[in-house]
Amino acid sequence: MAKDLFQIAHGSAAAAPPTALIYDDWYPALRSDRLRGKRLTTAMLLDIPMVLGRRSDGSIFAMRDSCPHRGIPLSCGWFDGATVTCKYHGWAFEAGSGQCREIPSLTSEDTLDPSRIYATSYPCVERDGYAWVYIPDAGRGRLRTEDLPEPPSLPRFSERCRSAHLSADLPCNVDHGIIGLMDPAHGPFVHQAWWWRSRASIHEKHKTFEPIPQGFRMSAHAPSGNSAPYKLLGVYGEPITTTIDFVLPNRRWETIRCGKKWFSSLTTVSPVTASTCRIDVLAAWNVFYHMPLVTPIARFFGARFVRQDQQTMIEQAKGLRHNPTLMLIDDADRPAKWYFALKQARLKGEENHPMDGPVTLHWRS
Repeated sequence: MAKDLFQIAHGSAAAAPPTALIYDDWYPALRSDRLRGKRLTTAMLLDIPMVLGRRSDGSIFAMRDSCPHRGIPLSCGWFDGATVTCKYHGWAFEAGSGQCREIPSLTSEDTLDPSRIYATSYPCVERDGYAWVYIPDAGRGRLRTEDLPEPPSLPRFSERCRSAHLSADLPCNVDHGIIGLMDPAHGPFVHQAWWWRSRASIHEKHKTFEPIPQGFRMSAHAPSGNSAPYKLLGVYGEPITTTIDFVLPNRRWETIRCGKKWFSSLTTVSPVTASTCRIDVLAAWNVFYHMPLVTPIARFFGARFVRQDQQTMIEQAKGLRHNPTLMLIDDADRPAKWYFALKQARLKGEENHPMDGPVTLHWRS
């Protein structure tokens, strides 16, 4: 099923409308456990082909998958744990900095200094099992990781906890992926299931939102009573609260607290190209910690949940390829309006925030 959806998504991706991309920020490229030994691994982020690997000292690196000499992908070449060597002419680059270490064709008659040549490299760190890559805007010089803001990390509130992750490719641009992620009204329709919600469970809700830097927060509140997973937490006999943050360029944090029990998730929607994106979900929890098989059960239902969103995006892409006129309504679509306003302000280098202060929204779901 998942493989079929993946193939369908890529098959329709070429027709998806493009969108503006946000640079100068961290994005998850891939799961870091794929970087092992002297193997080079490729990824695409923000329309940039990348090659990643793990150095002999255990640290990871990311470079543009293109030799600055004649453009052949560096991933076609060789990696010895310290140096990436181009397959075409043997140019060798330091893994990470991209500095050229050798040009085999040079002779004693040449005055070219190879060390003045660099393959494009990107700051890259390992965090929560992902390789996070910082993508600068075009024209920026070489960046040092220590000069950049900290990459995102998943909050954990106790040492003993379990975790899981999910990923899915979406045949839509990052804007549609993100506003789908924050959409509060699709649950009873897209995610109909005995273990989640049904149309019959729809009722009016009201939530308070507040502005935060580069985003907005759904303030701490009691979770929806028509969701089975939340009902299960009632066995602990403690008040349950949920807080949800959305922060540019693509991050949604959710924290559920129930006394000393907690659930935490970080969901990102990363642009692969200007017309396609990928959703990654990382979660950790200590609820039902001693229950046998809790992690595979969580993965099973989580995968079902993500596939429902993926299937909807695949179907939506069929309509979007014709560039239809779209509309956003209040209050259910107000978060989407805030997102677009925040994104435009950032693209223009402005600090305008669409929210003046806390506001309560009402909708039915």
